Formats: sequence, C-alpha cells, structure tokens
Amino acid sequence: MAKKRALISVSDKNNVVELAQNLVELDFEIISTGGTKRTLEENGVNVMSVSDVTGFPEILDGRVKTLNPYVHGGLLARRNDENHIAQLKEHNITPIDLVVVNLYPFQETIAKDNVTLQDAIENIDIGGPTMLRSAAKNYESISVLVDPTDYSKVVEELKENGNVSLETNEYLAAKVFRHTASYDALIAEYLTKRTGEEAPEKLTVTFEKVQGLRYGENPHQKAAFYKKPLASNASIATATQLHGKELSYNNINDANAAFEIVQEFTEPAVVAVKHMNPCGVGVGENIEVAYDRAYEADSTSIFGGIIAANRPVDVHTARKMKEIFLEIIIAPSFDEDALEVLKQKKNLRLLTVDFNANDAKGVKLTSVKGGLLLQDEDLLSLDNVEVKVATKREPTEDEWKNLKLAWKVVKHVKSNAIVLAKDEMTVGVGAGQMNRVGSANIAINQAGEKAKGSALGSDAFFPMGDTVEAAAKAGITAIIQPGGSVRDEESIQKADEYGIAMVFTGVRHFKH
Repeated sequence: MAKKRALISVSDKNNVVELAQNLVELDFEIISTGGTKRTLEENGVNVMSVSDVTGFPEILDGRVKTLNPYVHGGLLARRNDENHIAQLKEHNITPIDLVVVNLYPFQETIAKDNVTLQDAIENIDIGGPTMLRSAAKNYESISVLVDPTDYSKVVEELKENGNVSLETNEYLAAKVFRHTASYDALIAEYLTKRTGEEAPEKLTVTFEKVQGLRYGENPHQKAAFYKKPLASNASIATATQLHGKELSYNNINDANAAFEIVQEFTEPAVVAVKHMNPCGVGVGENIEVAYDRAYEADSTSIFGGIIAANRPVDVHTARKMKEIFLEIIIAPSFDEDALEVLKQKKNLRLLTVDFNANDAKGVKLTSVKGGLLLQDEDLLSLDNVEVKVATKREPTEDEWKNLKLAWKVVKHVKSNAIVLAKDEMTVGVGAGQMNRVGSANIAINQAGEKAKGSALGSDAFFPMGDTVEAAAKAGITAIIQPGGSVRDEESIQKADEYGIAMVFTGVRHFKH
C-alpha cells in the first residue's frame, strides 16, 4: 500500500515540527519547501523537496515552486473519479492527502512603519493560497490545515481512525476559504488605498474575532466582537482589560462612545455615557476636578454608566468613582493605589487604551438590511471651520468656552441633539427627539436653574425660531449651531431680541 503524502509549507512554524514527526510516525511521506524544509530537516524529519516531486527547480527567487501539475494534479484529482485516477497514473502524479500551509506575512509587513511598496508586493503569497484553495476544494479527500491550533485535532483523528472525518475536513476547508478571503481582502484594501479610490465598485472587508459574547443588545440575540486586522491602538477593539467581568455587547458600544467623546479634548476631561449618549462631561485642571464636574452634570444618569478619562486615574479620583455603581472605567492608565481601590469592586471593568496612538482617518461602516453604508468618520472640529457671529452681540470669553464645550459634545449625541454647557461641564443633554425644540426642552428641563448663563449647542440648524425662544426663556445666553436654514433670519432676530450671542459654524453634526 502506497504511503500517504503530506505537503507542508508554512511561514508560521509554531508546532510544525511536532506535527511532521507525528505524520512520519503515521507513515506519511513529507514534501516541503524552503525554510520549512530546513526547519524539519534540522529537527530530524526526513523530507522530500517539492523540486524532487515536480522535476523542476524553484525559479524567480522562489516566486514559482509549487505552481505545477505534479502538485496541483495531486491536490485536485477526485479520488472517486476513475478518469481522474487514470490520468494521475498516466502522468505519474502521486495524490497528496494532507496540506499544511500558511501564508507570507502580508499583514505583519504592511503594519511596519515606512513599509515600501516593494516589500508589500513581495509578501503577497501566490503559491500558498493556490495550494490551499485547490486542497480545500477537494476536501472530501484532503485534509487542509492553515491554523496551528487545528494540528492536534487532525493528528488525534488519524491515530484513532486512520483517517480524518469528512465533517472535520469540511470544517477545515471552510476555515481555509475564510483565511484566503481575509488575506485577499487585506491586499485589496492596501492597494485600493494607494490608488486613492474611496468608493470602489466592490468592497471586501475583513475582521478578526476578539471574543464571543454572551448575547447581543438583548439576551435572545447572539453576538460576537471582531476587530480590524490593523486596528489602531487608540480603540476599544485593542483595549487592555485589567479587571472585572467580561465585556458585553452593550458595554462595548457604550465604551466606544465614551472613548470617542473624550478624545475630543486635550485638557483633562471625563465623559460619562449611558446608552451611547453622554450624560455628563467635565473638564478641569486635573482629572479629579474633571470627574467631579462630569458627576455633577448628571448625578442620576451616571449611575450604572461608563466613564472615560483622558488622563491616568489617581487614587483620589478612584475613591470617588468607587462610591457609585459604574460598569466600566476607561483611561490611559491607573495608578497602582487607584487600581487597588477600584479592584475592590469585583465586577467593575477597568480598561486601558493608548490615547497617544496614531489614529488615521478611517471609515464608518453601518449595516442595513441587506446592505452596508460607508462614510468617513466625522473628525471635523471648530479648528477646521470658519465660525461666524450671526448676531449683534458677540460671545464673551466665558461664553466662548461654554460654546466650544457644547459643540464638542453635541457632535456625539444622537440627533436631534441639544447640549447645554456652563462652567466647564455639560448641564443638560437632549437626544434623539423627532423635533429640535423637543430636544432643547429636555436639555433645559434637565439643567433646571443651571441653564441660566449656559451656552446651547445644536448639531443642526434651527428650522424656525422656537428653539431660540425656549433658550431665552431658560436664561441661556449663547448659542452655537450650523446655520443654513431658509429661516435663519427668524432665529437671528429672536436672538438679537433677547440679547443672545449666536454663532454659525457652517457644519452639521448629525448622528443617527
């Protein structure tokens, strides 16, 4: 009886020697190439080179070595097809029963600083994906391994049964096609970016699993968390969890919202989020003061919320945070004594994120039934626009501070959105209402007496003067909004009538 044949060619050599040794014990003949062949031989494994099988040397600096009928005939021949078997015999081609291949490190290459196009191109694997696809297409007869974590499963089945089950082979084949699809998606994305194409005729994206989740937004919904292969370190997807329960679907969404808001600030800032909307934002000369203001902004809604701080958390701030129920605290780091305090709360999740990581402009993907929406991230700030004072009165220095804070926060509130800010913190947030004055009334009611002397930020223009009227009655003294309504003049006249300073940004910040 002819020996079974295995082809092994891997860039990731983890556990490959042990696998090959097991296969030899199981009476497999091993074929290999290049560095894999050397590694196996150095560890005492008897190996046949691919050139011995093909009768043709590796050429073009190794670009062509396995693209040969003696390899692919042995992979693609259907073992239950008499005609295929006859052709193999006619051409003296030996079937290959097991393939172990993983690919040139394209992802690791393009992740390097200052990678050249030549380096990227040379790390596009051709022969590897071709062998994988050939073997996976013929999975009824061939076991194909792309992931070292599957080696032991295949060896175990071979030892117990003499073969690998069809069920396992199908599982392995599906993994192969996911792997090659992901590999090609990264190459396509890299080259597409180089061409400057922003909306290609076909969009292929790939993500890597971070973890399975207990459930989604609700317990009856299945869920999992994935990240982009080259995700920025300045993201929740790459955060380090120091303590607490496993993150849930809603935790991740809320944490991302909190992190995105706190990134708007360069001065010490703390953001509290509930259901993806900020309930309190505070800034100050240090993180403790910023936290005090975020807490004071809405001491009711912060209960059970998510906190993001853009400075290390010290022990004094940690003691205050410990006094209330919080789901998550996100920060660049935690002082040792602060960690000691916060870890007393068993379920409190503590995350660190690299706030200084380079976070290039990205795209936002939103799924719809049967489709996908793609848009640039909204990274526009007041530094990028020309602000125009639309009213007779200009804002005072303090009002400008309040206006800028309100504008930074309102960008992250669900539309229609209104934010009131005063004394370096938010005092009222109105989110997601079907009309703008409805959101304004919610923010004003929440602020109560604190509305007096505050600034109002609106994510979009006022369709009529009713929001200005409501603001004036509440004692709001300054407004920032995009402008651009056909009825802007009505709002301007109302603001002038009540002595409100109003500025136009010319930029809308809808968030649906």
